[in-house]
Amino acid sequence: MATALEKPPVMAEQASTAGPRSGFRKYWHLYAAISPFYLLFLAFGLIPVGFSLYLSFHRWDGLGSMEWAGLSQYQYLLSDSDFWSSIGTTLIIWALATFPMIFLAMITAVMLNSAVRFKNVYRFAYFLPNVTSVVAIAIVFGSVFSTNFGLVNALLQAVGLDQVAWLNTPWGIKVAIATLMTWQWTGYNAIIFLAGLQTIPSELYEAARVDGAGPVQTFFRITLPMLRPTLLFVLVVSTVTGLQSFTEAQVLLQNTSNDSTFSGGPDHAGRTMVLYFFQQTFDNNDFGYGAAVAWGIFLVVVIFSIINWRLVQRRGED
Repeated sequence: MATALEKPPVMAEQASTAGPRSGFRKYWHLYAAISPFYLLFLAFGLIPVGFSLYLSFHRWDGLGSMEWAGLSQYQYLLSDSDFWSSIGTTLIIWALATFPMIFLAMITAVMLNSAVRFKNVYRFAYFLPNVTSVVAIAIVFGSVFSTNFGLVNALLQAVGLDQVAWLNTPWGIKVAIATLMTWQWTGYNAIIFLAGLQTIPSELYEAARVDGAGPVQTFFRITLPMLRPTLLFVLVVSTVTGLQSFTEAQVLLQNTSNDSTFSGGPDHAGRTMVLYFFQQTFDNNDFGYGAAVAWGIFLVVVIFSIINWRLVQRRGED
């Protein structure tokens, strides 16, 4: 007779057969349903990332055999003045685009939140630039910032100012790219801020009005602190996307210099980090060093994302 602590033979047999393998056989159709995502991620995500890391330790022109280089390419990357210059260019463009964009997006979100009629029409209109082709946007902005026939120079001449060769001067190039990025992402981030505004309890605003707080005080004492998580998300996402900018500079400046396909315009004034990666990889056919540059870009993006995250978090704690 089995004691209370002993398992009956049937239960013991069932317990021995139960396990991960039996669970997989039972739910195989569920695993099969989600498998396409993981297969695609493995084929087009994880394997290319691993190969790029492996490639960064080799010299390879894309056709011949690979030659082991060890850490020499990373050592050269640290002393590569062109790479550091591309980092500086990218950070300037990012700053010129991100901070005005966040300000305009927040103001737009506040106006959309207070709108009474045609809310959905306004949201669609502001979000439209984000779903428009970046190439099409860059072509339009190339015409807008054209030296002789551009809209911006026409407005400058209308108020008595001289023309500016926007796409042929270092700061003009950076301003043109930053303006394009601001126009593209303001509506998207405004929708994100709007979603954050709609989570703020209306009782807080009613209490503030009872206490005699004005619109400015309400914004800085209630709206802005309550939007801090949303602001953190927008800032981190804007940092990741802004530091990886490529299409904007490439389409705007591809016909302004004969030096290289990915030169970034005259004097490399618009050569971002990703443009430099393409230049080393596809213009110079140096796939190994290009992979090292790509991992350098990854490290820069991670560092600045952490810095922005910590700055916003610290202000929230204060």
